[in-house]
Formats: sequence, C-alpha cells, structure tokens
Amino acid sequence: MIRLFKHYIPNAVLLLGLFDFALLMAAGELGWLVRAWQIGIDLGDISHRWAPLLIFAGLVQTAMIAVGVYGSDALRSMRYAAARLLVAISLGIIALSVVYFLLPGRTLWRSNLFYAMFIAIALLILIRALLSGLLGTAAFRRRVLVLGAGARADRLRKLGERPEAGFVIVGYVAMSAQPPLVAEAIHRDAIANLTRHVENLGVSEVVLALEERRNALPLKDLLRIRTTGVHVNEFSTFLEHETGRVDLDTVNPSWLIFSDGFSSGRMVSSAIKRLFDIVASLVLLITTAPLVALFALLVKLDSRGPAFFRQVRVGLYGETFSLIKLRSMRIDAEAGGAQWAAKEDPRVTRVGRIIRKLRIDELPQAWTVLLGQMSFVGPRPERPEFVEDLEEKLVYYAERHMVKPGITGWAQINYPYGASIEDSRHKLEYDLYYAKNYTPFLDLLILLQTLRVVLWNEGAR
Repeated sequence: MIRLFKHYIPNAVLLLGLFDFALLMAAGELGWLVRAWQIGIDLGDISHRWAPLLIFAGLVQTAMIAVGVYGSDALRSMRYAAARLLVAISLGIIALSVVYFLLPGRTLWRSNLFYAMFIAIALLILIRALLSGLLGTAAFRRRVLVLGAGARADRLRKLGERPEAGFVIVGYVAMSAQPPLVAEAIHRDAIANLTRHVENLGVSEVVLALEERRNALPLKDLLRIRTTGVHVNEFSTFLEHETGRVDLDTVNPSWLIFSDGFSSGRMVSSAIKRLFDIVASLVLLITTAPLVALFALLVKLDSRGPAFFRQVRVGLYGETFSLIKLRSMRIDAEAGGAQWAAKEDPRVTRVGRIIRKLRIDELPQAWTVLLGQMSFVGPRPERPEFVEDLEEKLVYYAERHMVKPGITGWAQINYPYGASIEDSRHKLEYDLYYAKNYTPFLDLLILLQTLRVVLWNEGAR
C-alpha cells in the first residue's frame, strides 16, 4: 500500500488511477483532433492545450472517485465499473460545462467534450477489461509473512482471502508451543535462519500476530529482518492500514499513545478545515435556501408540527449543542423517550422518507457548521442519552469527541446506518481511525465519497 497524507491506498488502485488519468488526457486530445479534422482547422501545438486537458482529466477523475469507481466492487466487476463510469463521466462533463461558462477559453470546447466523453468511456472500459484479471493477482499484492499461528493469524488469513485484499500471505511461523490454529504454520524451531527464510519467500512485510507478547517478542529475529529492508508491522497497525478502522478487539491504551497519529501538526489543518467550513456553509445556505424553504412548506402541509426541529447533541470535548434539521418524523415520535431509528421506521412521515433518502433534511445543519459547533466532516453527533450509555459499554467511545462532529464522516461512508450498540461499535472503529489520521486530504476524500452515498442511497434510514 502507498501512504498518502497518512491514509493508505492499495497499489492496484493507485496504478489504475494513474492509467486512468493518462487515458483521460489522451481522450481529451483525441476529441480535439476529431473536432479539428471535422471543421477543417489547424491542429495547433499540443502545448497550448495542456491547461484544458489537465482540467478535463482532473474533473472527470474527481467525479470517478466521488461515485466509487475505485471501490472494491468496481475493481472486481466490469458491469459495476461500467455503470459507475457512465455516471462519473456524465457528472464530469456537467462540471466542465460549468467551468467553460465561468472560464471561457480555459477548457476544451463543448463540441470537443462530446467526442472526448465517448472516447474516454471506451478507453476506460478497455483498460479495465485488460487489467481486470491482473489487479487482484499476487503481482499487485504485498507478500506478507505472519509470525504467529493462533486466533490473530487466523483473522489475517480470512482478511487475506477477500477478493479486495491488498496482500497475500506467503507463510505462517508458529512462535510458541501452543497447538497452531493455522494448520500450515511452520514452527520457529524448524527454521534455522528466519531472516534467510524471509528472503527466500520474497517477503515485503512481516506481521507480528502473537497471542501473548509478554516475554515472547522475538526481538533478535525482528531486528535482523528489519535491517534487511523488510517492513515489520504490529497486528493492530496492520489491521488499521488494511481495513481503514481501529480494531477495538486488539488495541490498548499504549498502542493509541505510541502509534502514529493524533499529530500535533494538525493546527494548520484545523485552520484550513475551519476556513473551508465557513465558506462552504455560507455557499450551501445561500444556494439551497429555496430548496429548504420548499420542503419546509411540504413538511408543514404533510403533518402537524413545526417544519424544523432542534435536538441536543454531544460535540467537541463532550460539550452539548443544538442541532437543527428539517423535521422528518411525527412530533410525538419520542413520546416514550429517546429511541434508535429503525429500518422502515413507522414514525417517519411521507415527506420525511423523501428528504431522508435525498439527505435534504441535513441541509439546515450548515447553520450549525457556520457557528463552529460542527464541521462538514467528522463523527456523527449523538444524543446525550445514547452517549452516556455507549461510553459505559464501548471502550474509547469518549475519544471520538476529540474532533468536531460532522454532517458526513469516515464511518458514514464506510458503514451503513447504525441503530444498535453493535452498529455503534463498528462505527466507532471508523471514527477512531478518522480522529487518529485526520488530514485535509482525508476530508476531501470523504466529501467526494459522500456523493456516492447520496446517489446510491447507501445507508439512509
């Protein structure tokens, strides 16, 4: 995996992304050549078209990221990838038309875009057809040796068997006298030289998956392996990089303290985040005001009660604030006390179902963002009644309050809507990953991926 701004990207995804960018540049240029030949004008020097071509490739690829073209499903299924590509290129062309209107002369001609769009679709589908059999093979996966043969090693085995896994396990080494859970493990005593064993297997990464680390760390072996240039990783850290979440079953306070993350250098990042929140919330409030007003009227006409409702939520450092949303439930929805939302919740009104699926009920939260009580990106703010219960039942739950809550977040785009203690536990693992690895790059990735969640109605309830 490649580390980019503290976030890990699979090798296959990065390689495909580079291919796609080059092909989009080529599609833009081929579209220009076709249009120039059609109307009989001089082709001109390509150096005069670098800016329009870069804008074309950049905006279309941004749309591809946003709709999930580089997700695991799209990498495994040509049909899935083709459908997402069509949506992405359509959105990219719409964005380019807007840029063309605002900055005439800085983009390709609109007639040029027509040809470039179809050429891009053909080239992007072709590269996936050619690479579909290779992207998931061992050639693009890290070769991993696991030190351990117990329950942790077995978890890694199951993780490595997933089609989207970015690694392949080439061997297991049993480090204790306990009967191995992984049958194919070789006992350490049967290996004369572990460093040579690592070299012979062509290992690029060694993962320490011991069940009991006290007085059991093979320090001499690990030191020799590390000095040969092979990366040595601890079990919890490996899971974090591979899954994009902090595994609550294996982490402990010392790991959270000493592992990479929670950087003090986030002061500049926080300033950038706040500036973005102010500008984006103002723009969103102004541009969506007519839409919010329309649905506020529909909410009033559909059911008895106010169009908007306020609710106390827990924010940064555990402080409470008032969240404002368009009302999507009946006014007596919680007459018996706070309740989790349920699938096909009978308390939701007719208009409420629509605005929840389209996320329109979330738009007034931009006001809370403008006030600085929330951010666009962060953990979902929960109600005090739920937080008190969750902090008692889930370890490290309070740590998610070390960053501002958000309208969207890493947990929201990676896990479906949760309405139970177990769902909250899974979402907490993603929230801790975000709090630990926050950067503006990760925020941008989350904002783009939110479009995928909205377009395909993933997680709405």
